[in-house]
Amino acid sequence: MQLWPLPNPALIVDAGKRKYPNAVYATVLAIVSSTLSIAQNSPCPIPEYKYLRADEDYGYLRNPACRSEPLDALKYIPLKSAPEWFVSLGGEIRENVEYFSNPRWSAKLQDPAYLLQRYMAHSDLHLGERFRIFTQLKSGLESNRAGGPRLIDEDKLDINQAFLDLTLYAGGKNSLILRTGRQELAFGSRRYISAREGPNVRQTFDGVRLAFSSDRWTVNILATKPVQSKLGIFDDAPDSSQTFWGLYASRPLTPAVTGFHLDLYYLGLDRKRARFVQGTAREQRHSVGTRLWGKRSSWDEDFELIYQLGRFNDGAIQAWSVESETGYTFTSRPARPRLALKADSASGDRNPNDKDLQTFNPLFPRGLYHQLVDLNGHVNFIDLDPTLVLHPFARWSLTVDWDFFWRESVGDGLYGVGGFLIRQGSKSRARYVGSQPSLIGEWRVQRHLTAVFIYTHFTPGTFLKQTGPGRTVNYGSVWLDFKF
Repeated sequence: MQLWPLPNPALIVDAGKRKYPNAVYATVLAIVSSTLSIAQNSPCPIPEYKYLRADEDYGYLRNPACRSEPLDALKYIPLKSAPEWFVSLGGEIRENVEYFSNPRWSAKLQDPAYLLQRYMAHSDLHLGERFRIFTQLKSGLESNRAGGPRLIDEDKLDINQAFLDLTLYAGGKNSLILRTGRQELAFGSRRYISAREGPNVRQTFDGVRLAFSSDRWTVNILATKPVQSKLGIFDDAPDSSQTFWGLYASRPLTPAVTGFHLDLYYLGLDRKRARFVQGTAREQRHSVGTRLWGKRSSWDEDFELIYQLGRFNDGAIQAWSVESETGYTFTSRPARPRLALKADSASGDRNPNDKDLQTFNPLFPRGLYHQLVDLNGHVNFIDLDPTLVLHPFARWSLTVDWDFFWRESVGDGLYGVGGFLIRQGSKSRARYVGSQPSLIGEWRVQRHLTAVFIYTHFTPGTFLKQTGPGRTVNYGSVWLDFKF
């Protein structure tokens, strides 16, 4: 039974201002067809694709019996007789059609739909047990969007990652690895440090990272500069106005059978030009946080607390955020329904006329807050989000949620997902920002191919209506994502 009709490639190819060869889509569909027909009888476990592709390890394919599909020929290419010398190739093609009415709640209408395309290719070169070189190219393209592409939409061709791993020590369950170069970062729940998977163009960093792993602890120490995405070809560069550093540690709690984990971290950020309601000035911010997460029986919980201090111009920073998600899965019921409640809050500035600042900074968030609609972010906010997740078929998931937003402080404004000020708050004392019901469908067609549908509707509240355009927003997105 075909649950999700695949779009006609010819209709997508001609969308927008560019033309793309049908051969690309024909090749992808041919590969998918061949892999769908392979029996699932491999003697080795077939791994899922990772959020960070550099975390994948295909060394197990040195055993010929583990090669169960045609694309395995690209995942392990031996370079010499030693099994530790090999190269692994991979990539991604993502086609995303979006519809947006009244972006930023304004009266201006977007074009009916626009096309976002992502093409990525990587090479993972292992030179023995101590050296590894990972390189990845990216191409993000946009067609037909009113006003042209945003920085998260288009980067015609550039280096997404290029780093060297040097294994300083490896013994038993312990390892110490030094990574140098351009790299993606993602820690914990990816609320504050992420590769920004949802938008078309991912976030990377230039710098060094020291990673220690043992049977109990995983510790990462980093010193980096965020990479500034630009629209052209090979023109991305580290952002000279920002420096990002820190330490992130994680371990399972004792006893391990509890299924809970503890994260502890310190993150530092220096921005030469940071903009808040209070003004634009240098921001030197230190974030100290902890996260407790895990599962027990049918319950799952995720709680994260973070406190921020530092300096903004001549004033002191004192900010905070509390994020939580509690869920229960009815494993014995049809479709295995999961009911959950997300309850979050982050501080806002109390008085923009004094020199001190209480506005929270979400650092480098994952970009998937509130289903990619990218209207408001996790700054000066309170939200409650009841959620229902269903699995009607083995490879299907349906998520329904209804998010309600308020301002935490009436002295501060409204900020976007990236922490950028988008609306002043001085014209209104109202707290209620609005509500946003959403429907998300995901079909795992097979290991390589995923289809996603998102629809969301934002009804503005009192604050938005009193401070400027307050039109109802509708957003829809359909994408096909192919990985190998």
